[in-house]
Amino acid sequence: MKFIDSHRDAWHTVVGEDGPMPHPNPGPNRLLTLEQWHAVREHWPAEVKAGVIVPNDADIETLEACLPRLGLVVLQFPKWVDGRAYSQARILRRRYRFAGEVRATGDVVVDMLPLLQRTGFDAVVLRGDQKLDIAQRLLASFPAPFPAHYQGDVLQHQPLFARSGAEQA
Repeated sequence: MKFIDSHRDAWHTVVGEDGPMPHPNPGPNRLLTLEQWHAVREHWPAEVKAGVIVPNDADIETLEACLPRLGLVVLQFPKWVDGRAYSQARILRRRYRFAGEVRATGDVVVDMLPLLQRTGFDAVVLRGDQKLDIAQRLLASFPAPFPAHYQGDVLQHQPLFARSGAEQA
């Protein structure tokens, strides 16, 4: 799991004086809102990877045809108790085989990290009051205290009952 410092991130939003620019010009490491992406995707060069910020109430399926042109999908957690972005990440990884970065942002707390990892996130921007060293220690101990999960996930597709004895150990 990669921890992103928003002040040193290589990806940058495209904003003007009044907020997001409605029709940004193509460029490397541009992080666009979903509305910006839909406005420019037809003429965005295929060789220039874009990043897209997707609200957790958006239909992730609308990005299916665009995924080869995206290097980053940022999924938002407006509240840590709102888990719709977990489903979006799982769809991106399992159904669409998205190989780019899937990043969690918003109200992301350390306790969420194991499930973020299991559902396909590979990068996070932690909420401001969360401590990076605690997050790193938690992930270093994962999967303990849970050596096996009953459900399949993006890391282990089969549920526990369908795995061989060697895989369960």
